[in-house]
Amino acid sequence: MQGRENWGSRFGFIMAAAGSAVGLGNIWRFPYTTGENGGGAFLLIYLAIIFGFGLAVVMAEMLIGRTAQKNPVGAFKQLGGKAWPLVGYMGVLTGFIITSFYVVVAGWCLAYVGFMATGSVATADPDVLGGTFTDFISSTTSPLVYALAFMGIVVAVLLGGIASGIERANKILMPALFVLLLLLVARSVTLDGAAEGLRFYLVPDWSKVTLETFREAVAQAFFSISLGMGTMITYGSYLSLKENIPTSAATVVLLDSSVAILAGLMIIPAVFAAGLNPSAGPGLTFITLPAVFASMPAGTFFGVLFFVLLSIAALTSAVSILEPMISYFVDEHGTARRKAVLLICGLCFALGIPASLSLGVLGDFKLFGLNWFDLMDKLATSFMLPMGGLCVAIFTGWFWGPQAVAALSNNGALTQRWAPAWLFIVRFVAPLGIGWILVSNLIG
Repeated sequence: MQGRENWGSRFGFIMAAAGSAVGLGNIWRFPYTTGENGGGAFLLIYLAIIFGFGLAVVMAEMLIGRTAQKNPVGAFKQLGGKAWPLVGYMGVLTGFIITSFYVVVAGWCLAYVGFMATGSVATADPDVLGGTFTDFISSTTSPLVYALAFMGIVVAVLLGGIASGIERANKILMPALFVLLLLLVARSVTLDGAAEGLRFYLVPDWSKVTLETFREAVAQAFFSISLGMGTMITYGSYLSLKENIPTSAATVVLLDSSVAILAGLMIIPAVFAAGLNPSAGPGLTFITLPAVFASMPAGTFFGVLFFVLLSIAALTSAVSILEPMISYFVDEHGTARRKAVLLICGLCFALGIPASLSLGVLGDFKLFGLNWFDLMDKLATSFMLPMGGLCVAIFTGWFWGPQAVAALSNNGALTQRWAPAWLFIVRFVAPLGIGWILVSNLIG
């Protein structure tokens, strides 16, 4: 049998893991969620969750993968046995569900690169832009064509394997993403009127905080850093057994949270400068921002840059979401990687079809009051991702326990004086925090 493939370098792994974490969750979802939840207070709560227990769970997921050197299902089967592989299966299923709407939004990003370049959305009238966006996403074929084009790029990266495909792409795309992001932030914060947006974003107003603020912050944190879907377990499985997990995990989380903060700095001040509403919801990116670009000097140039940036972020995350499923078929069923990539990507695109059509011709078909797109988003971000993180924390803290600490220290090769604190967090803080949010989501 062929040996398991590994990352070619530590930098390559960091870029790939950061690429997994940095996606539409940071640049599309985070700014509008922050706008809907009062700005600065939401930002601080989100960061508290990320570093309070999100980092600890990232370390746990990477550790599980590195120790077992297998996909999520195989890792829980090897390390836990009994019913624990169900956690891995849930992660794989979560990836399928997320991809069903993620690939659709990624297609919108690709489309808007062209729309900005050709001047199709060159107006500062939000009503006109709203009509353009609604007409586009409710179309039967156009969004699916762009989604298929996006999936074709994903397939090309995944067919290259770990070092030659995922790692190589992320080593180019992630630095490019940061450069584009910094350029757009510099332009946004120097616009006339941007100061009001900076105050909204950076100065907390605690009077706007509700239980929903905490729910949204947890959902955003888990969606953003790719927790609960097996991605970090899978990426960890391609690591050398000598890798320093705490350092790698901290670097990935810092990069991810930095991109989220910068995305807010890029979007919210610009929205205020244009006199528009930061709580415009998902349409903030595709309706409000084109109006902002139309009203600024060199707006077409910066608009194209923004949607290229968004497409890069979508690509690096989509690759990571699909990799656990591919790894599962390769590891557990002996499927050739090429066949697994084509099978999984084909199935995920098929799931994206009803998600796209639910915004148009299938809009009247609803379950629990939600169309297919919104139902999949709600199911994944509010329930399945937190549930996956909760199971990882319980497994690591209570089932694995002291053995997890030994694995974290590379069996004594690394001095981890704070390891007992990490174990305390995954045993008590993370389960209690995630459990409270899950219960509130269920009864809310």
